[in-house]
Amino acid sequence: MSLTKKNEVLFPAFMNEIFKPDWFGGTENTRAAVPAVNIKESDSNFELELFVPGRVKDDFKIEIDDTVLSISAEIKEESGEVRENFTRKEFSISSFKRAFTLPDTVATDKIEATYEGGILKFNIPKKEEALPKPKRMIELK
Repeated sequence: MSLTKKNEVLFPAFMNEIFKPDWFGGTENTRAAVPAVNIKESDSNFELELFVPGRVKDDFKIEIDDTVLSISAEIKEESGEVRENFTRKEFSISSFKRAFTLPDTVATDKIEATYEGGILKFNIPKKEEALPKPKRMIELK
């Protein structure tokens, strides 16, 4: 099953239209390393959560370009061991990149992010004009 079909099953079709994940290169195996994401909408905002345990805040690079929210992280580790006649070095790279096309109704200048307990959480408020208006009575004349 492709990821697109899987997402369509997990999220209603309108959520796929609002938050369009852009995949950056790789094969099906590398996509499996992409963090799981939860998206929740309320009247006033969207909440976006990524499960990325074992990191620190400085590991993340978060950018907004027009209506595209990009989230990435890369950790490079090197370990080595020197013994009598040999040297052993091992390299490890752990990285991901996710991008989401945000709807025009989002106030991109007010997006906030926190990282706690392995969860990278975004509060994405809606623009004032996108908020639901209260009911009002209309008088007949």
